Amino acid sequence: MFNLEKTLTFLKKNKLWLKAVCFAFLPWLACFISCRLQGYSISDVYLPASQWNDELFYFKQVEGIMNYGYPYGYFGFNESRADMLSFAAWSPVLVFPWLVLSLFFGWSLMSPVWFNIILMGLAMFLFVMLVQPGRKQLGILTLLFLTFTPITRFTLSGMPEAICFSMLILFYALSYSYLKEEKKWKLILQFVLSALMTLMRPYLILFLLLPCAFWIYKNRKAGIIASILIIGATGVLYAAINSLLGADYFTPLFNTAWITTFIEEGIFAGIYNMLRQLWTMGRSFLQYALEGIRSGFIPGAYFAAFLLMLLILLYQTYKNIRKKNYKQAILNGHLTFCFVGMWAALLLMYKLMEGGRHLLTFMAVGIVAVSVMETRFYKKSMILCLAFAYLFTYKASDAYEYQVPFATQELKANLSYWEETFSSELILDTSQKPSYENVVIWPYNDKKTNEAGVFDWQILYALPAGFGISCCQVDYVMENLDSLESRYVAAVPGGELDAMCAERNYEIIGRMNDVVVYRRK
Repeated sequence: MFNLEKTLTFLKKNKLWLKAVCFAFLPWLACFISCRLQGYSISDVYLPASQWNDELFYFKQVEGIMNYGYPYGYFGFNESRADMLSFAAWSPVLVFPWLVLSLFFGWSLMSPVWFNIILMGLAMFLFVMLVQPGRKQLGILTLLFLTFTPITRFTLSGMPEAICFSMLILFYALSYSYLKEEKKWKLILQFVLSALMTLMRPYLILFLLLPCAFWIYKNRKAGIIASILIIGATGVLYAAINSLLGADYFTPLFNTAWITTFIEEGIFAGIYNMLRQLWTMGRSFLQYALEGIRSGFIPGAYFAAFLLMLLILLYQTYKNIRKKNYKQAILNGHLTFCFVGMWAALLLMYKLMEGGRHLLTFMAVGIVAVSVMETRFYKKSMILCLAFAYLFTYKASDAYEYQVPFATQELKANLSYWEETFSSELILDTSQKPSYENVVIWPYNDKKTNEAGVFDWQILYALPAGFGISCCQVDYVMENLDSLESRYVAAVPGGELDAMCAERNYEIIGRMNDVVVYRRK
């Protein structure tokens, strides 16, 4: 029989656990709302309907790892390949949480989405357990999380951004908890998490500096020596993984010209060149941010939200110092430093349009930082919520960035045709591991007489597990068609590449709609 008194006693004793469990469902709620607003459920998400082509590489590489330990075909660009094994420009370290979960739940088209939601839910659960925020703080966190819709869009995708979001939220929670109660295990976990994050995304080394500072404060000599060794070992390991397991991209992933100026022309020329680039790129950054505010232009919207959050962190750090709340000043000050460091890295080393999404990881942890700021009227949180709602809901008009991919009958029929075709025609060659015998060339586009041909690359999700994909510029393929190493090549029917393959009597594997696939040898 129901006993109200016992129930209330139980709830009171386990209040923190109940809060944490409830907030573990916050990412599920956000994803459910996002899908329902478009007339679908979470289970209707369909990665082959997405226009984000990075997802294809991540999905097929994980599939190859789960089935064979590593893909038997090379992933690369213009037939580039890693020195060891068969991964693309991003190492498998980036998706290791998916690999761990796949050992228990398997790997399918929905796996990245479910795993992203699980990881985000786990991060929110642990955040509440470690930080123990109050009811008002949890309310603010809910509003910020729901209005910052990019975090939900990336969770409902095959992108590993949600992995970075969840790990960094957990890192912040551990740091917050450590300052309240300095336990050794918390510091160790901060080192482990920040080192792993650095191997995933090199700019996240900024967060490795915080546990180093904690250790140096506790034991200066041992802390300095250990910090240098840990940072050095992490850097060397990242360089080794990137060199041995990563294939060269079309262009260098990082712009290092500003660094070589220091070496070739001297320190003063290097400083001048660096400041000039910061000024030039900074002006472009601000112009894009203003355009994001005016029209909702998505990279600009990211830039505007990033700058607003940076100003809030900077102001709160100043307030913490003024009120002598030094523990909070350390956390907010370090996060401000990370924001500035990432901003400088973006201006110096990345292409603004392509690198903008990397700012989202910093904003994801910024959300939880703002939600627990000590404040009376929550003005900063409300301003941020309104800005998010304006930029990412009211001005959200770019379907490419905001539209969650859902299945259509036509697309499913296409994938079904290609799955049957590939399974009967493509035989995985296991005599050499890995091998170009197991590689399909994916041309970005093709050339027709009067128009550009669009290649329906989503059909490559249907490739058998273990096959590799080389994303190539069509000019490269046509210029080197007779000397390509890859065994298979795809083309747009009626395009120039299609005609060249037909002239050479390449065997047609399959032809449907906007895709034809040839076996070269």
